[in-house]
Amino acid sequence: MRWLVTGAGGMLGRDVVSRLRADAVDDADILGLTRADLDVTDAAAVAKAMADHAPDVVVNCAAYTAVDDAEEHEDAAHAINAEGPRVLARACAERGGRLLHVSTDYVFAGDGTRPYAEDDPTGPRTAYGRTKLAGEQAVLAALPETGTVVRTAWLYGEHGANFVRTMIRLEGERDTLDVVDDQRGQPTWTADVAGALVALGTRPEARGVFHATSAGQATWCELAREVFRLLGADPERVRPTTTDKFPRPAPRPAYSVLGHDRWAQIGVPPLREWRDALRAAFSSLR
Repeated sequence: MRWLVTGAGGMLGRDVVSRLRADAVDDADILGLTRADLDVTDAAAVAKAMADHAPDVVVNCAAYTAVDDAEEHEDAAHAINAEGPRVLARACAERGGRLLHVSTDYVFAGDGTRPYAEDDPTGPRTAYGRTKLAGEQAVLAALPETGTVVRTAWLYGEHGANFVRTMIRLEGERDTLDVVDDQRGQPTWTADVAGALVALGTRPEARGVFHATSAGQATWCELAREVFRLLGADPERVRPTTTDKFPRPAPRPAYSVLGHDRWAQIGVPPLREWRDALRAAFSSLR
């Protein structure tokens, strides 16, 4: 199989390329393109990349992820998060390739009380969420038989700034930390998501929507305390607080827990429990 990964310079994109190369017989079958290499909103550039590499599977990790900035720059976010996937999906439709498109929990309202199923009604409350939902819809409309949307959330990894690495740094700088304890989600290691994407790409029957987040759930405060625990520090140095103490331009969802039922339909286990993943990732994050 030949793979093309867009957004290959980002935290998730780098892990996808690394996972593919670790599994590959021939590295020539894997092309990772960073934002500088390929503007996914440029139809001519996308068509050329597709013609030159002729991928069987395209993994779209390119995204505008500045959630707060998107509130003031929704047009810019829409270009990357909605028009980019539409361009990629049309190119795949013309050439016959599959597209795996990475999306987000922000497509939901974030006020649920049970894990969101893959087919639950969406209802984004932020500009970021609206643009990502538009990207999902564009992919599934253009590729009803070969398009796959993979929603993830609360990502951390080795290759970018993220909450876990920030907590590791702040443990050494502050006596105590106040961390939000009224937002609930699923801390998820990008290396695990990369493995899920590769598994989906190798299964032609895997189409539609999948949720790739770790099992279990936690608040940001609980996650920070687990980081301190792994560092050998007193987790009680992390003090719970509420979202209203940290006002942001984009409202944060109170509940971002996603369900994983679709994985059983293709015979692939969902991602491991979030604490297990964090322990496995920790040496690389430090």
